[in-house]
Amino acid sequence: MWEKVVERIVNFIRDYVKSSNARGVVVGISGGVDSATTAFLCVRALGNENVLGTIMPEKGVTREEDIKDALEVCKILGIKYKYIEINPMVEAFLKNLEDGTDIAKANVRPRIRMIINYFYANSLNYLVAGTGNKSELTIGYFTKHGDGGVDFLPIGDLYKTEVWELARFLGVPEKIVKKTPSAGLWIGQTDEEEIGITYVKLDTILKALEKGYKPEEIPKKFNVSEDDVKRVMAMIERNRHKRRTPPVVSVRDLIP
Repeated sequence: MWEKVVERIVNFIRDYVKSSNARGVVVGISGGVDSATTAFLCVRALGNENVLGTIMPEKGVTREEDIKDALEVCKILGIKYKYIEINPMVEAFLKNLEDGTDIAKANVRPRIRMIINYFYANSLNYLVAGTGNKSELTIGYFTKHGDGGVDFLPIGDLYKTEVWELARFLGVPEKIVKKTPSAGLWIGQTDEEEIGITYVKLDTILKALEKGYKPEEIPKKFNVSEDDVKRVMAMIERNRHKRRTPPVVSVRDLIP
């Protein structure tokens, strides 16, 4: 099964880059399983000479193991990479902005990383390959115009638990696959704690919804709590705007 999945994704990457008249792709390498899997797939599709990794830690916030794992991914794949500590950029933004909530300040980080990715993509005539998975895309667990600011999403139709399986199939180091997922938004932040549910439960609920089960049917059928289902449904609804292109109000009928 996974060989066919890989073949389809690899062909998609290759065709999309070619049809865009681009020369390659930029992948933000965080040290996590999503970015590692995306990088492995891009190298299969385009060759390591056409993939640029960006490693963008924030000193004092990014885990040292994430930096080491990101560097290891680049070494394994033989890709060139840019290593940029984003502390000066974050500090420059925040010292010039008044007030702001903690989450607004945290989201400055992924938005800075998006700018860096596009700086190199524009310079090299590359595209930015996104690293979002289906679980996070569906509930809107990403920063709008941050890690959500990409050109295409190679693993966007794979749930997180499926990304773990695919990563093992591709040969991503096991320590990266098993690592506690973290977006690195602040010290000690973990994805599951912030979402409020494990990825295993989240994917169980999302797959049930995808198969057509009604929210009220899921708890008994799939052995998850009603609160978990309500939490997931609320996230899907609350973040619906993140999954759509900006709406445009139609006025053409009013203009002769």
